[in-house]
Amino acid sequence: MRFIQAESPLQLQQMKALYELAFPSCERKPFSLICEKQKQGTVDILYLEQDDAFCGLAITMKDQDLVLLDYFAIAENRRSAGLGSTALCGLFDYYAGYRFFLEIESTKEESVNKPQRLRRKQFYLKNHMTELGIEANVFGTNMELLVYGAPVTRQEYYAVYENIYGPEKAKHIQISTFLM
Repeated sequence: MRFIQAESPLQLQQMKALYELAFPSCERKPFSLICEKQKQGTVDILYLEQDDAFCGLAITMKDQDLVLLDYFAIAENRRSAGLGSTALCGLFDYYAGYRFFLEIESTKEESVNKPQRLRRKQFYLKNHMTELGIEANVFGTNMELLVYGAPVTRQEYYAVYENIYGPEKAKHIQISTFLM
């Protein structure tokens, strides 16, 4: 699997289509804003390719030694073939030396897609991520944080949003901790 910094119009078009299909509108940032942040060097838009074919996307936010996997999706026609695990483990290597973490929709609340949320959490736990003990309400969506390797504090998590998207956007992040 290859990770390519997406820049070509075709790559960005394929990724934007998957991004809009895979994530609900309430969880999506404007794709143009993500592209702008990539130009500034604070966001990576990674085109996932295997056998010379597009197979998924990973969009990360980078701040100091932290990497937040903001969006991760495998193309529908490539799912259930182990590519998600391969890509995630590849991202751990790609960002070696960084503390790597992500947000998932809360599994602790009732929702119409609770089985999907639980499967997603199991996927990440199966692939060596652990619960961080931090929950956040991110623009109205309750999230749990998972980490690979070294922990991340509440303050560091908040600072990623503040440093990349500014204090006005970061104030929409409400963080709490829970005991595991």
